Amino acid sequence: MDLAHVLVKVAIALGCGFVGNMLIPREIPGKFLGLVLVGFVGVWVGELGYQLLRSQSGVTLPFLQWQIQNVPIIPSIIGSAIVIYLVTTLLRWSGYSR
Repeated sequence: MDLAHVLVKVAIALGCGFVGNMLIPREIPGKFLGLVLVGFVGVWVGELGYQLLRSQSGVTLPFLQWQIQNVPIIPSIIGSAIVIYLVTTLLRWSGYSR
């Protein structure tokens, strides 16, 4: 993995975190850094979920296969939205306040 690949991953993670935050409009702790971290975890969750769905069910929808540098875009956005929802829900349950 070279520097260009890491920078593309960061850009995709930021974009997916931003779009996921638009889908689930909640305040993420850490602002920019929190958004990047949510994006990274969301990309990982989305890739894992898509691979599992593809191997178990044989789902091969064309829009799920859109990729940039071997990172599936739509599953990554969905994964980021799931991570945002889970993180903010857990923080609300724990009584986190600023």
